Amino acid sequence: MDDLQLQAIIESVIKEINAAKAKETSSPSSAAPVATTPNNLQSLIIDLNDPTTRHLRYQSSVKNPKDPEALKALIASTTARLGVGRAGPRYTTRSLLLFQGDHAVTQDALYRDVEQKLLDDLGLFTVQTKVTGGKQEYLLRPDLGRQLNDDAKRILNEKCAKSPNIQLVVGDGLSAAAVEANAREMFPVILQGAKAANLTMGTPFFVKFCRVGVMNDIGDLIKPDVLILLIGERPGLGRAESLSAYMAFRPKAGDNDANRDVVCNIFNNGGTNPLEGAAFTIQIAQKMMKHQAGGVKLKLAAK
Repeated sequence: MDDLQLQAIIESVIKEINAAKAKETSSPSSAAPVATTPNNLQSLIIDLNDPTTRHLRYQSSVKNPKDPEALKALIASTTARLGVGRAGPRYTTRSLLLFQGDHAVTQDALYRDVEQKLLDDLGLFTVQTKVTGGKQEYLLRPDLGRQLNDDAKRILNEKCAKSPNIQLVVGDGLSAAAVEANAREMFPVILQGAKAANLTMGTPFFVKFCRVGVMNDIGDLIKPDVLILLIGERPGLGRAESLSAYMAFRPKAGDNDANRDVVCNIFNNGGTNPLEGAAFTIQIAQKMMKHQAGGVKLKLAAK
């Protein structure tokens, strides 16, 4: 499959997504509920603008800079927090509110679950790792997130086709928001790309409390040629929608990151576009099939 075929697949998926969005907006919807304000808050006056807007986020708070244009160019060159200014030895109120707002985004991404509607729309059934104590245990015990529990192994043996060319898996990882923001766009590109390359697809599913290392357990059970895991990345301040696509060639117990490849920082508006990320993923899967290798071995074989 060459670049022209991949581009045709991406354009086809974009048309389908736009058509679906147009259909949703044209359908009648119920009226939104009217928010009410408690009596004791009706006189409250908020005199600060929302600091998370793009305009204010990248606005300098430094008073009387020596070179305003140079400072403006520096701030525009990165998403890092530059030119935040200070009030004596402390942050300004605007900078502090922005920090707290971005931290809240991170907390939400870490602690909430992926919406069931998305999993239903993508036709994914759910299995779970050995984490039993919720998100807190998942964060404290990454080793448990690398192992499927006994029920998951039984379900995968019952439901999944064995030895496909490609097995596609979605895991929540450290950001539910990342899965919700990107999986819907990536799925059809990966499926159509595999079909165009004459690669057989396994039965896709979702792993709850998922770590990258769970690919080894899945590989031992299903024995795919290439396993693709779409998983939420660790969120940064204000950036919760970044997804990674990890790939492994015939993963098995004992494999580590040296045996894997990854397309990371997949998100719209600043990262790798989800459609392009999906196309890159299929291209790497094809290289794995061609060279019968993954990770460091693939890099050496493809030289």
